[in-house]
Amino acid sequence: MTTCSVPLNLVPGPRGLPVLGNVPEFGKDPLAFLTRLRDEFGDAVRWSLGPRPGLFLSHPEHIGEMLAARDHAYDILDIGWAFKQVVGRSVIMSRGDDWRRKRSLVQPVVRPRQVRTYAATMVDCAGSAADGWRDGERIDVRREMALITQRIVLRCLFGNDLGDRTRALAEAMRVAEEVIGGEVRSMGLFLPGWVTTPARRRLRAAVAMIDAEVHRLIRARLRDAPEAGGPTGGGHGEGRDDLGRDGAGGGDGAGRDDLLSRLLAARDEEGRPLSSREVRDEAVTLWAAGHETTSTALTWTWYLLSGSPSARERLDDELDRVLAGRPPTVEDVDRLTWTRRIVKESLRLYPPAWLLAGVARDGATLGGTPVPPRTIVWCSPWTTHRDPRWFPGPTEFRPERWDDAAPEAVPDHAWFPFGGGQRTCLGARFAQVEAVLVLAALAQRFRLDLPGEEVTARAALLVQPSAPLLATLRARS
Repeated sequence: MTTCSVPLNLVPGPRGLPVLGNVPEFGKDPLAFLTRLRDEFGDAVRWSLGPRPGLFLSHPEHIGEMLAARDHAYDILDIGWAFKQVVGRSVIMSRGDDWRRKRSLVQPVVRPRQVRTYAATMVDCAGSAADGWRDGERIDVRREMALITQRIVLRCLFGNDLGDRTRALAEAMRVAEEVIGGEVRSMGLFLPGWVTTPARRRLRAAVAMIDAEVHRLIRARLRDAPEAGGPTGGGHGEGRDDLGRDGAGGGDGAGRDDLLSRLLAARDEEGRPLSSREVRDEAVTLWAAGHETTSTALTWTWYLLSGSPSARERLDDELDRVLAGRPPTVEDVDRLTWTRRIVKESLRLYPPAWLLAGVARDGATLGGTPVPPRTIVWCSPWTTHRDPRWFPGPTEFRPERWDDAAPEAVPDHAWFPFGGGQRTCLGARFAQVEAVLVLAALAQRFRLDLPGEEVTARAALLVQPSAPLLATLRARS
């Protein structure tokens, strides 16, 4: 467990309204509001999002202690009806023994060894997109990155591109992200599920489309899978489980190596598989995280590179030297040191997930100070990553700050785009390898030139550009 040597000095934050608390100011511009808490009040600030008391942390030691204790001293924050419709009771929303069981089943499908097997798919999808690009053409960067990462995650998760359904499903995910982001920034976060709004009706339709496709794929996988020896019922007794798997035979996707097959084949210590609903929840969560998070990170990376000719020139030199004209492979990830530092610096300046939280249980402490039970303890990669105490020139794009010989040491938990502790994002390795390989595969063939105007960030479910990023493609010889 992470120990903290920095005392927790609690200070009151801005005065809120009855019932609403600080929702109006937070909802108007969450990133600016959280930055204000850090700069004007201190490292441990009391505030409230609605009727619940909250505590906002800015010091890396306090953040590290909280993240390390989330599995035993904090409960998962119920962040609204909309979010639960998409991810269900997946591992990121589970707790206690249920969380430990699901994590043990899901974690193996995204371990580094498994991620290596998906690297060729990542490069192939990026290369196919670049094949369709033309010198001088104008593209919407976010849209293009979303199409690439959508294709990658669908092929890695389901083993195919889903053909004509891909764009419809991408739109369904876009609707889900928009509605969830809207609820997080408003009192919609506290509305009960029976309250119907136009946004919630749109979300229900989007989730229905997603569910129908995922369950269709699960049924097809089970129907087409070869029989495998050994028991698979795992606690369901004789006969068939709720996925239609025979208690005496496989039907678990044996012979395939995509993520869905691995979820279907997973068994806990008692030999039990994931249920139908559990497979759906984990698959959709991996899909949403693997698609939106990486496409957002890549979008911001192109924006930053376009405004930094020196960083882009150094990237060109590295790609020419290491790859010598061939497509990148997973073995190149460690060799592409500057490319990796670009991605890491992009994740510092524009972390897709901008807010993390846990609900304190009895006995929770920070810096030796008890935290009142039911307090929502918040921390933000956005504000911590841009704190001048830990990152000199915090708003400057400086990939060299991650050089091994960099003079400024970055404290632990001052950079945490994927969370921390045992609840670190399971797909962190997948996302980082994907970002490096896609960036390398595209940048060795094209430069993306964007207009010089500054684009502000908007906090939805993820940190997105506030306006479309339209780039001109420049082919590299």
